[in-house]
Amino acid sequence: MKLLLIHGPNLNLLGVREPDKYGKENYDDINKALYAYCFKINVELEIFQNNCEGAIVTKIQEALNNCDGIIINPAAYTHTSVAIRDAIAAVNIPTIEVHLSNVYAREEFRHKSLIAPVCLGQIAGFKSHGYKMAIDAMLEHLKQNNEA
Repeated sequence: MKLLLIHGPNLNLLGVREPDKYGKENYDDINKALYAYCFKINVELEIFQNNCEGAIVTKIQEALNNCDGIIINPAAYTHTSVAIRDAIAAVNIPTIEVHLSNVYAREEFRHKSLIAPVCLGQIAGFKSHGYKMAIDAMLEHLKQNNEA
């Protein structure tokens, strides 16, 4: 079982960037905790972060025939990227969208996700715990649908 976790733009600044909205945990500590959790449950986890839309699209395409599921925090691209949305639809790999903050309690422009319609679901507002929730939800989905 292999999952790909994609962190979008500015998420490499976690712990520094607006900790009241995104939490105080830094990027490396979040990833270390997720690797440890996945090791414990016997899931291979690949983590990728990039600030560039094209690199994220390429990584999603590379997941084809290589990953059982994708967890993505598209960050600001959530509201603007048809390219990321189309890449997720094209590879047809089960995908869950995650946001550290509750995007629906923030500015109105953050309320619309171009990514959500091509995902199994969306988890928002639980800081870094949302990633673990997404891993658990993905595993349950794959188990129920025998996709792994």
